Amino acid sequence: MKKAYILLMLLSLCACAKEPTPPMLGSDGREIPMVFQNFPDIPFPDEAFLVLEDSKTMGSGENWIGSISFTVNFNAGRVFDYYVAEMPKKGWVEIAVVRAGISQMTYVKNGRAVQILIQMEGDDSAFVTVTAIPNQASVKALAN
Repeated sequence: MKKAYILLMLLSLCACAKEPTPPMLGSDGREIPMVFQNFPDIPFPDEAFLVLEDSKTMGSGENWIGSISFTVNFNAGRVFDYYVAEMPKKGWVEIAVVRAGISQMTYVKNGRAVQILIQMEGDDSAFVTVTAIPNQASVKALAN
């Protein structure tokens, strides 16, 4: 009887075990790092490292607002080119871009605006801040 009870308990524990969550994939088919999966509407370069103390967000999915800061082991020019190529693939419309010592990029999509700031931190590294805000003016402007 005792063996049957232990077997029943083990079977019930096994039944409760969840399958691991499959990794979220980017538009290129590569796995998105876990920390960035709450922001699926923004592309992130490979090997981007979140700077938690400079990141403050609310919400998730395609409705999040706030700022995400990260470093990446690519020069600022390469990061700039990455966003020029990748943002339209996520449905973002380019409003303005300025390539400079601190590059600035502005995009709109579905009543939201995103500003991307890219600052060179060395020959092969950059500090990036992506800020998302509600922007109803973008919806009206695109409709005209």
